[in-house]
Amino acid sequence: MQESSLPSDSAILYHVCAMPIAGGPYLSCAFFCDRVLQEHDQVLSAIRIVDRWTVNGAADTMPTTVLQTTLVIAMKSGIYRGNAQLSVTPITPSDSRLPAAVFPVLFEADDERGVGVVLPMGFPAQEPGLYWFEVSLALQGMRPQVITAIPMRVAYLQMVSAPRPDQPSQNGPA
Repeated sequence: MQESSLPSDSAILYHVCAMPIAGGPYLSCAFFCDRVLQEHDQVLSAIRIVDRWTVNGAADTMPTTVLQTTLVIAMKSGIYRGNAQLSVTPITPSDSRLPAAVFPVLFEADDERGVGVVLPMGFPAQEPGLYWFEVSLALQGMRPQVITAIPMRVAYLQMVSAPRPDQPSQNGPA
């Protein structure tokens, strides 16, 4: 009788890595950052990946503040080839859906190739709290499917000016 043996760990990794790709497209990354650099060899570098902004103000409620950021979304083709629509829908902390930004994308070439969206933007935050940016992909002839959601926390700090020492207190004498 022949004795069975388990493959070594390196053999298991080889088999996992050599699996044929049977689907796609696949999400590679989705985030906000300060800026993106593109080198001469087309390689991207994301600078200061952020998901929280602090807004300072003097009012009781947060005024509308335009947050300057860069949206980055990258996808790999897998076996899919063809046109698609990538959309990003902001959802406010009070659960209002804002108009979506829509990007036509084209998946072509090798399985590991893909598409990328790098969008410098000014987002008008109108209230503090957790915003979500729902990312959807609609392939040719199919309905859009949500593939991820990117969080953006906006905190509001009301700045209170301290009385100067030469000004009397508004609370009156002690």
